[in-house]
Amino acid sequence: MTTQSKIEWTEHTWNPVTGCSKLSPGCAFCYAEAFAARLQAMGVPGYEKGFGVTIHPRRLDEPLRRSKPTIYFVNSMSDLFHEEVPGDFVDRVFDVIGRASHHRFQILTKRPDRLAGFAAVRELPRNAWLGVSVENRRHGVPRISTLRAVQARVRFLSVEPLLEDLGRLDLNGIHWVIVGGESGPKARRMEPRWARNVRDQCIETNIPFFFKQWGTVGADGVRRSKTGNGQELDGRTWQQMPS
Repeated sequence: MTTQSKIEWTEHTWNPVTGCSKLSPGCAFCYAEAFAARLQAMGVPGYEKGFGVTIHPRRLDEPLRRSKPTIYFVNSMSDLFHEEVPGDFVDRVFDVIGRASHHRFQILTKRPDRLAGFAAVRELPRNAWLGVSVENRRHGVPRISTLRAVQARVRFLSVEPLLEDLGRLDLNGIHWVIVGGESGPKARRMEPRWARNVRDQCIETNIPFFFKQWGTVGADGVRRSKTGNGQELDGRTWQQMPS
């Protein structure tokens, strides 16, 4: 079922696929994996395999049943372009997105090569926003150039968890950037200068910048709750969205 989201940069989540597998350092302490384990222990339908990749055909028409326009984050509990998700099911997801043209759909992946291959032979709906995760230089930054080759009305970066200084980025063709620190008992610290570097480059290139959170470890290096660490960077909130 679709649910109202606590993720600051979206409104609702839609999970026609659940489950994933670790691919890069950003996956080390995956919130979705821990959440799926709890749902499995509670006997919640759809999580019988825990975090094993599972498609849910019965969930496909959920956005079509909602008449009020909203923003959906697609597969907050998975990666639509995971290699175990059948291509024909990905097609069915995009068919629903195209038919639900009154909504906007945010699709985030760590597997941009499969996204690019999929998009190369299809015209994707204009209400699909396509993004990649960028947690570090080695694994995350190369995803940006792959995303840039994909035709989309909005291409975005989720720089979360930000694990190191990303240096100078080529943001050409990118329409939105989200930055956030890591949450959870094993969260790694995000240095303030790393976040400032990305923010300043967004300002220079006139790209909307969204600072999501500090995470468990605050700007001062103190480990505390997510709420206690707040959502301000240099004394102000940054919650810009693409037009």
